[in-house]
Amino acid sequence: MIITDTHTHLYSEAFDEDRTQMIERALLQNVSRFFIPAIDSSYTESMLKLELDYPEHMYLMMGLHPTSVKDNYKEELQHVEEMLAKRSFYAVGEIGIDLYWDTSTLAIQQEAFIYQINLAKQYGLPIIIHCRDAFDEIFEILEEVNDDKLFGIFHCFTGNLEQAHKAISYNMKLGIGGVATFKNGRIDQFLNTIDLKHIVLETDSPYLAPKPYRGKRNESSYIIKVVEKLAEIYNVSEEKIAEITTQNSKDIFRI
Repeated sequence: MIITDTHTHLYSEAFDEDRTQMIERALLQNVSRFFIPAIDSSYTESMLKLELDYPEHMYLMMGLHPTSVKDNYKEELQHVEEMLAKRSFYAVGEIGIDLYWDTSTLAIQQEAFIYQINLAKQYGLPIIIHCRDAFDEIFEILEEVNDDKLFGIFHCFTGNLEQAHKAISYNMKLGIGGVATFKNGRIDQFLNTIDLKHIVLETDSPYLAPKPYRGKRNESSYIIKVVEKLAEIYNVSEEKIAEITTQNSKDIFRI
């Protein structure tokens, strides 16, 4: 059984004391493919080191996270562009709009989002969308840029059924993680009406740990709890969940 974590911040400072052991724990749980989203230029070196240390397991993305869209965002976008020109990546991400932390940067978040979508299209790459308190704003941009070159993952999907179908209509897979195990997460109530071909697994570690680890540091080995929950929701084996979602990730990242 191969399990794919399509979104994990393994370079995070939260793992500085036990990163090697944490990755080994995941490998022991058959989590053997880790897709690493970017945040901003300050993490690029750490991401490249992960790839160097685990070349068989790490798949890097490049992008500017919406919460890092600050006064220097144009320089950060230049870094993204330079890195994409320099070497290959598997996606442009994570990118999008976050209105939870700061609504004052909406205009430049929108600009950075569109700019990076166009970079992804230029390189034939998927986009990995971060959306927090911003479904309407995200969908407005996706409608504007929608074409046959637009595809990717709606990371950490927490919307309702209507929003799920809308995301899928823009050629997005739904990234499902710990929220599916939460009692108040709600997506577990309709997820079985969404075909598994639209689902990929993720942890977003060190954030959003699933039950029974909720509130603690998340790590990629905990994705097994998401697999167990989806097996229950879809009434299929854990092996089937792992097989289908890993194939979906291969289709998206073109591996």
